[in-house]
Amino acid sequence: MHWKIFVASLAIALSTFAQTPSPSPSVNSSGKRPFTFEDMMKLKRVSAPIPSPDGKWVVFDAVDVDLEANTKISHLWIVPANGGESRRLSQTPNHEERPRFSPDGTRLIWTSKATDPSQIWMCDFDTESGVLKGKPHQVTNISTGADGAIWSPDGKNIVFLSVVYPDCKDDACNKGRDEELKNSKVKAKIFTKLLYRHWNAFTEFKRSHLFVVSAEANADRNIGVSPVRTAGFQPADSPTSGETPILQPRDLTPDDHDVPPFNLGGQDMYAISPDGQELAYTSNIDEIEATSTNNEIFIVPIAGGASKKISTSPGNDNTPLYSPDGHHIAWRSMARAGFEADKETLVIYQRQLGQSRKLAADWDRSVASFAWLPDSKTIILSAEDRGESPLYSLALDGSQPTELVRLHADDLAFGASTELFFTHMSIVAPNEIWCTDVAKKTQPIAITHMNDALLSQIDMQPLESFTFKGANNEEVQGFIIKPPGFDPAKKYPLKFLIHGGPQGAWGNDWTYRWNAGLFAVGNPESFRGQGGYVVVMINFHGSTGYGQKFTDSISGDWGGKPFVDLMKGLDYVEKTYPFVDKTREAALGASYGGYMANWLLGHTNRFKCIVSHDGTFNTESTYGTTEELWFAEWEFKGPPWQQRELYRKFSPHLFADKFKTPTLVVHGQLDYRLDVSEGFQLFTTLQRLKVPSKMLYFPDEGHWVLKPQNSRLWYKTVNDWVDQWCGR
Repeated sequence: MHWKIFVASLAIALSTFAQTPSPSPSVNSSGKRPFTFEDMMKLKRVSAPIPSPDGKWVVFDAVDVDLEANTKISHLWIVPANGGESRRLSQTPNHEERPRFSPDGTRLIWTSKATDPSQIWMCDFDTESGVLKGKPHQVTNISTGADGAIWSPDGKNIVFLSVVYPDCKDDACNKGRDEELKNSKVKAKIFTKLLYRHWNAFTEFKRSHLFVVSAEANADRNIGVSPVRTAGFQPADSPTSGETPILQPRDLTPDDHDVPPFNLGGQDMYAISPDGQELAYTSNIDEIEATSTNNEIFIVPIAGGASKKISTSPGNDNTPLYSPDGHHIAWRSMARAGFEADKETLVIYQRQLGQSRKLAADWDRSVASFAWLPDSKTIILSAEDRGESPLYSLALDGSQPTELVRLHADDLAFGASTELFFTHMSIVAPNEIWCTDVAKKTQPIAITHMNDALLSQIDMQPLESFTFKGANNEEVQGFIIKPPGFDPAKKYPLKFLIHGGPQGAWGNDWTYRWNAGLFAVGNPESFRGQGGYVVVMINFHGSTGYGQKFTDSISGDWGGKPFVDLMKGLDYVEKTYPFVDKTREAALGASYGGYMANWLLGHTNRFKCIVSHDGTFNTESTYGTTEELWFAEWEFKGPPWQQRELYRKFSPHLFADKFKTPTLVVHGQLDYRLDVSEGFQLFTTLQRLKVPSKMLYFPDEGHWVLKPQNSRLWYKTVNDWVDQWCGR
């Protein structure tokens, strides 16, 4: 289960249902109306800010959802760095993302799906007017596709990602291998090692590699676009220098390893030195990746040659970033192997001496996004803390981080000065791009307003925090969201949301998959008669943002302290908030939250109904069907044959004789983190016991429900189930 992710997924959308719009709930006395799923699909999904080198502009991509077409398309946007009107940078219908300025700001590259597979494109940029000049042209034409492009700081080269067969020496080999696989009448696969499948796909025995190609040559010629000039590989030992343009893509990481390793987004896991001569990257070279989290940091000359490992931790080292003066490389590091939720500390590597040290090693928070100040003396970072992700300043002198501003920040990037650009979200609004001057300590301001017009019409309730004494009499934090048009004199049913991970957390942030605002409304057609739901979320033992000891406390104790916290938290809510109708409560969870929903089934009857999404039902069968074995072996202290009693102690299926609560089961066929067989086992058991139950099955979704119409069906089915059992 890549269990750090607390999300949801659910069944195939019926075409007739997909064409039926939901009725709009009524407008309240404030002139605002409750949030709907259709509203959520109209929101633009803003990505990371990319400031121009001269500090005048910020480019970004934003995703538009077409609900009826069942598509998501990303477009390129631009906004003045001091705020103003955002506008489309290009008007093509193509899916375009990841814009990046050249070091002098006169060119822009991005990933485009104008071709299949996607390729890197380039266009000149007018720094005064902020528009593209001339006609964009294709930089790459590699048969395996290109993505993730970055400029070398000297402006001479572009590094990008492509997924290739590691034993192929040129693109013709890759193309031939792919065509053979596509055209073969036999679809069988032969596995000789783990990982034979990962996340939502079976392996094709390919690897993600980093390639380099000349930016200078591609500024005025269309390398590889002509069918007679297919882009290929140059051997890693090909003679190149700063004076010899790299005319065709050359593989910088040709070994049988993924560079970078699998990840679900976030900061780039590779970077180029300020002089343009060296690439730092992340890779896992352990023999059995299914049992290892030991990512390492390597450096390799852009001109080609042998890679050198510079990290030393047995845990996960990732996201290297050079200081602007080139003297240091910083990266995030975990101390313990086989664990994905260890504290991430910043490591600083002194390049000339070849020595590394940890910064603020005893600071009990985990570094998320980070960026160097232009003076190379300070790093600005974000770190999860009690439901927020504040900005902190961290000097290289060994002092503790200093909190700068308390909000939910990510995707940090500096412009030409000390102005920091970042994305900011909250429980009532998705990402927009914000800015603050770190040196002047200015109040952060939004420079994009992509969703203001729509959200101004919506009655969005804020997140309210509370604390109570949980397991071991320790303080635990929870959150409550009231329904739109809230009336304290009324009684409201309750939706009790349980996060995944298990090392995850609820907080003042936005999600499209488990949106608390939508859960507070419920289904629009039932809202008018019922008035919505109170939503409660508890950050039980094991949650992140409360120190590493608190996070560690869930491992080996899945059904212990977290269950106590959830029950005590619900007790607190029932005693503290008189508007909660404790006779109409539903529990809903996904991933680890789905596991806990299954655990609740066998350990309490206080809920009127339960929703279990992508959850573990049988801990032993989960071990045998998941792909990242290191997770189960950490959480249960070894494989089942070594820890049989611990697996059985906390396996929901062994408490099936106590199942009574009506349960909706949700699972996706392509979920390889938590195999669909777990959902089938649970549903079969519930049906055999004659417990009221339903299963929502998605043949085309994995651990997350991503397709727009599938998502609509998911929300409607989940809310309908809760309405059925908790309605008036």
